[in-house]
Amino acid sequence: MSTVIETEEHTALRAAVAALGQRYGRDYLARVAREGGHPDELWADAAKLGYLGVNLPEEYGGGGGGIAELSIVLEELGAAGCPLLMMVVSPAICGTVIARFGTDAQKEAWLPGLADGSRTMAFGITEPDAGSNSHRITTTARRDGDDWILTGRKVFISGVDIADATLIVGRTEDARTGSLKPCLFIVPRDAPGFGRSVIDMELQAAEKQFELTLDEVRLPASALVGDEDAGLLQLFAGLNPERIMTAAFAIGMGRYALAKAVDYAKTRQVWKAPIGAHQAVAHPLAQAHIELELARLMMQKAARLYDAGDDMGAGEAANMAKYAAGEACVRAVDQSVHTLGGNGLTREYGLASLITASRVARIAPVSREMILNFISHQTLGLPKSY
Repeated sequence: MSTVIETEEHTALRAAVAALGQRYGRDYLARVAREGGHPDELWADAAKLGYLGVNLPEEYGGGGGGIAELSIVLEELGAAGCPLLMMVVSPAICGTVIARFGTDAQKEAWLPGLADGSRTMAFGITEPDAGSNSHRITTTARRDGDDWILTGRKVFISGVDIADATLIVGRTEDARTGSLKPCLFIVPRDAPGFGRSVIDMELQAAEKQFELTLDEVRLPASALVGDEDAGLLQLFAGLNPERIMTAAFAIGMGRYALAKAVDYAKTRQVWKAPIGAHQAVAHPLAQAHIELELARLMMQKAARLYDAGDDMGAGEAANMAKYAAGEACVRAVDQSVHTLGGNGLTREYGLASLITASRVARIAPVSREMILNFISHQTLGLPKSY
């Protein structure tokens, strides 16, 4: 662990979170998912220790840190085998957006609860027909007196069943141009007309995925986050932390799988030496470690740029970090399962389910191909294909 990159406080935070993670581990998370429950005990303990709100303002009960600190928390829980997916959504996306753009009333209503873990918020942007194209979002918000009326559909929205509200990306009509522009609305879980149905996933996870329907959902004016004209800026302020946290999630998972494989390769003997003595086993594991470390460096850069207020620089770095971490995670998991051979597919060793889970970071919240598009035309200045 390089002290050049991380402060002593960050190193201490890593160690403390790692200790919490070791007390729970993968067996805990797997049992909770199998029983159809939620990791409430771990969430409560992480909250009590101040880890969940480490990025939120101190005046609202947060730690006063940034995404750098929050990404450390998620990475270390992941490396212990018990990542909390709702950390990506609730404090990182929703907490950040409300802290930066919310009204005083919204900050007072939400930030203390998001910081101490007593309240959670989901995030709804993806739609069945829009995918990664936020310009094609069809969920619309129209004015009715002082109220807003929301209509539309969302898909692959995590944790809506346990969240107190969902931050929904809708589009309002610009009175001047008639074109639709994105805006963010806080929709309470029990709002009339706000329906949800579980998507049957192959993933073994405590956090369920939902399809949402908004059928003439009536919201007060106070449900709109920030300024109606700043919707796009607010949206991207939430998406950069999402990419950084997805990178942390992937790096943690990759580290967990790699540690299992290394441990196995040190002790498993087939001929006269442990299998880790053979370069065909050792080199791919070393390569996986290098790739995870490189991805972490880019994640740290992205977090630092974001916390310093450089949204443009952070956007580029966050996309690169998400891409690198997703690739490194998939390769680390694949190599780890392969190192264990048949044991890699048993429930006892707990690696096989990560084959499916590791793909998530390649797909969500934006596909690797869309990141390559972003880098080709934003960074390299190549012409757009779409």
